[in-house]
Amino acid sequence: MLNDGIGEGESKIHVQIIDKLSGETVYAGIFVFTLLALEILFIIIIIITGYLASKRLLKPIYVMTETVKNVTINQLDARLDVRGSQNEFRDLAKTFNSMLDRLQSSYEVQNRFVSDASHELRTPISVIQGYANLLDRWGKDDRTVLEESIAAIKTEAEDMKNLIEKLLFLARGDKDTQKIEKTDFNTKELLDEIIKETKLIDDKHEVVSVRNEGMILNADRSLLKEVIRIFVDNSVKFTPEGGKIELQCYSRDNITFFTVEDSGMGISKEDLPNIFDRFYRADKSRTKNTGGTGLGMAIAKWIVLKHGGDIKVQSEINVGTKIVIELPNYKK
Repeated sequence: MLNDGIGEGESKIHVQIIDKLSGETVYAGIFVFTLLALEILFIIIIIITGYLASKRLLKPIYVMTETVKNVTINQLDARLDVRGSQNEFRDLAKTFNSMLDRLQSSYEVQNRFVSDASHELRTPISVIQGYANLLDRWGKDDRTVLEESIAAIKTEAEDMKNLIEKLLFLARGDKDTQKIEKTDFNTKELLDEIIKETKLIDDKHEVVSVRNEGMILNADRSLLKEVIRIFVDNSVKFTPEGGKIELQCYSRDNITFFTVEDSGMGISKEDLPNIFDRFYRADKSRTKNTGGTGLGMAIAKWIVLKHGGDIKVQSEINVGTKIVIELPNYKK
């Protein structure tokens, strides 16, 4: 109802307008109720949509969680499915898969290493056990058998000692605890020393120095000597009697080169990429006859790499093998 006056005094006119607002009130109530209903509906829709969206968004995380739960030391082949994932989760899944690949590869290498080491140790242990049983049964009273058994046991024990020392060296290398003590020394004196020692223990091959430049190299002398000895010993083992083994040492472009070249059996192209793998043998029967553990090349590579150098191998079957050791002749 609207009640108002127009004018002044006796001439003032009162205007009164009366209208029922019940209909408007009903409409207003309906409007408010409708707004509340729509708001509630929108909130429900937003909650459901957000839940579905978050569930779809977080699904890769749930999948990752379940996959990670299934990863064990005996099941390292589980991988995350990167299909349908958002960019961030896809990158995370790829990173995780890459980590699993490296972990599986490292585990397989370690497992193979332990298996190979066990196999290598089993042979000398079996030989020692066999001779010990022989002595226990009746060898003590036979002078010939006694001397043969003692000599065999000493030889196998020495082989086991050498193998264990090499395994420990590689283990320290893997843990980065192997000490490298670099000093300045003359390379000519080192090569002359190796050639002299080789001739003392081997008179069936011609071991010569075709080039030996004297220079000062900063490196671990004893470890570098071991590297060259490993390659020289391999040349002696796999070169027929009367064959030639040539050694060189020279410097070029601030790099010191040591080379060991023989006229031996050579290495096939299929075996070349694997010769520095631990326990790898290009010729199982040949290695068995000539001795060796299959660890020397791995040790040599580790030493050279730790000196910032590189090793290159050129070989041809029944022609020979050439090993080139490259070392920086500046301090690192």
